[in-house]
Amino acid sequence: MMPNEINNHSEREVGWWEPVLFAAMAGGMGWGIRGQYGHETGAMIAGLLVTLVLTHLFCKGAPALWTARAAAIGTVGICFGGSMTYGQTVGLTHDPGLVGNWAAFRWGMLGLSIKGAVWIGLAGVFFGMGLGGIRYRFRDMLLLMFAMLGAYHIGIDILNSPFYPDRRILPPIYFSGDWYWQPDKADLLPRRECWGGLWFALLAAIAYVHWFHKDRLARNLALWGILGGAIGFPFGQSLQAYHVWNVESFKTGFWAVLDPHMNWWNWMETTFGATMGGILGLGLWLNRKRIQPYADADKEVIPSGMEWTLFVVHVAFLVGAEFLEFRLLGRLYGFGLVMGIIPMAAIVGGRWWPYFLVLPVTLVPIAGKTIKELVYEKPAIDPTLGWIVYLIIPLLIALAVSIWFAQKGMAGQIGRDFTRRVLLLNTWMYFFLNFAFFHYPWPWAEWTGRTPNGIMFTICAIGLTVAALRGRSARSVQE
Repeated sequence: MMPNEINNHSEREVGWWEPVLFAAMAGGMGWGIRGQYGHETGAMIAGLLVTLVLTHLFCKGAPALWTARAAAIGTVGICFGGSMTYGQTVGLTHDPGLVGNWAAFRWGMLGLSIKGAVWIGLAGVFFGMGLGGIRYRFRDMLLLMFAMLGAYHIGIDILNSPFYPDRRILPPIYFSGDWYWQPDKADLLPRRECWGGLWFALLAAIAYVHWFHKDRLARNLALWGILGGAIGFPFGQSLQAYHVWNVESFKTGFWAVLDPHMNWWNWMETTFGATMGGILGLGLWLNRKRIQPYADADKEVIPSGMEWTLFVVHVAFLVGAEFLEFRLLGRLYGFGLVMGIIPMAAIVGGRWWPYFLVLPVTLVPIAGKTIKELVYEKPAIDPTLGWIVYLIIPLLIALAVSIWFAQKGMAGQIGRDFTRRVLLLNTWMYFFLNFAFFHYPWPWAEWTGRTPNGIMFTICAIGLTVAALRGRSARSVQE
């Protein structure tokens, strides 16, 4: 039986509720955890969990290497939106000076919808590229990434310029702190927006996959991602805004006990992630007939030595940009579209990189930020023990497992056997690191502002464990 036949037989067993429910759990937990780690690399946690759970459901008998590639490029795709600023956009809907201002509220929600749409749309188009049966190669991805960078700068010039806050000159369409809404605020610090550039980059990617490769799944998942982000971001913020606008109603009854422990910002993020994950899962279920593995996943790949070199270079640049005082490197490699060039090209062109990305590459900045928080900024553990427990051991496990899976993939492993184990490992590894970041908010201990989110993430982690263990093997499908 051919890989696409195996996959088609498997996908008919998946009910619509499974990708919706489990991807919502993955997105909710992943995006909620992102709140502690931030920016591009934090968003990759949500992308990783969502793409792993969906490939686990829909790619049961496909080659493991093909499955790993799909999950990996979807994970990188979601990082690009992390370059956007959105804190002041959220502020338009609930800052104390703007509570009751419905015009500012509507404008802020529109901004969140526009930013959320491009953010998840970028994840959708790349995830679809990995699943649609079109073989994108190393050169193809390099050309696309540089084309997107060019489109990004055009979009900045058209939609996000001019920007001279010292002279109170802001772009005509602007969704951050603006004197239009708060003319008397002397300490207002407008932020540089880039959503227009990212929209141009997304449109360039959609045009590329549609016109040059006839990749309907990538195009369709881009549209579903746009929908998920456009609904998810303002929906999540509506909960936080409602709390600020109606604070008195939370001082009585059940809420009087729970509200002091609610981190409403983190609940906004969790709700956004759950909504976008569920909608992306529904979109993939509706397009499941377009999922087509290709049988030559290990053909025409770049040399292994080149893969390992790119791995070392990317991790070095990533660590330098995130943690070291290299301003130029931080400004350049801290930007999502630049950060994604090496991973995107290496994933589609290599046999090792897909496994590197879903394990140690995504983990490095998260483990590093956990150390930064718990050892240096808010010391909670002996430095030597902290480095061992929160960084060295997780990274050694991730690297060893990625090498093991790469070898299994070259030997013909199927996707379901890969995704089951990697989904379990990543779910509990990121849960553990975040739980430590939360300073272990056990529900039986004194409650803090982290306890309710800790309970929700526990529920999601258990749900993802159930998803991973459902149908433990695809061998029966093959037979």
